[in-house]
Amino acid sequence: EGDFKAVINNLDDARSALRRTQAFEAFSVKSYNQPRREQRQQVIQAARELGILVVPEGGSFFYHNMSMVADGHTGIEHNIPVAPLHSDVLQFWKATKTHNTPTLIVNYGGVNGEFYWYQKTNVWEKKRLLNFTPRPVIDSRARHRTMIPDEEYENGHILTAKSCKKLQDAGVNINLGSHGQIQGIGAHWETWMFTQGGMSSLQALKASTINGAVYLGMDKEIGSIKAGKLADLVVLDKNPLSNIQHTESIRYVMLNGRLYDADTLNEIGNYNRKRSKFYFEIEGSANAWPTTGTSFGHQPTCLCGK
Repeated sequence: EGDFKAVINNLDDARSALRRTQAFEAFSVKSYNQPRREQRQQVIQAARELGILVVPEGGSFFYHNMSMVADGHTGIEHNIPVAPLHSDVLQFWKATKTHNTPTLIVNYGGVNGEFYWYQKTNVWEKKRLLNFTPRPVIDSRARHRTMIPDEEYENGHILTAKSCKKLQDAGVNINLGSHGQIQGIGAHWETWMFTQGGMSSLQALKASTINGAVYLGMDKEIGSIKAGKLADLVVLDKNPLSNIQHTESIRYVMLNGRLYDADTLNEIGNYNRKRSKFYFEIEGSANAWPTTGTSFGHQPTCLCGK
């Protein structure tokens, strides 16, 4: 249990915490593993009074998740840790406006979907990924990969993805969330895993774009290409409707009307601005990356840092 938390034991506690959050212009709050339903309901009530969205941590607790849906949370973060889902859950959930962000890349109740892509692809060879991520981070996760039978994935994230397809077909909005497991490509993996559960490429693309915008109340500004919206988009060389893995064929990124080369993130178009260097690209930064961490274990070093 960390220090960065707000203790909620009554409605006034919830109001105080959410007012502080709203004071720095937040429009949503993460209700993270409040153990009692009454605490979660107090956060919900305070949020209704202040006009704030509430997205709770799913926590891998089925009964918590069902009460979160019943109490009117904006969505459930993480998948329901029970699969397959049956008609009781589907009928119940579709009667609400609660979204689900399953994060198949983590996949509560089964093998992480992330491991599938380390096992099936040579992630450490992806040049664009290495342009934006220190090699030690990629090598430690991708080269020392877990190898397991395919049926573990079938009974893991793929089975969960099939439940997401059922929810989507029932009218429950499914959103992309890649959990920060591996920046950039993780969002592509999450999109691809939707189709492993039976979603069409179009459904997967909607889950990865407009659904998330609706979820955050930002669909009037982003999430689709339409006159009057912000020009936030990607330009692809290949059609993802014919093969969902073509989402990786990005040529350009446009962020609020500014155009960037996808391989370098140098600004192009109306401007010619080379991006500044990442810290790990700066000469002499060999020891800038921490030598301990969950991503790549412990490495012995001298106290002088050399």
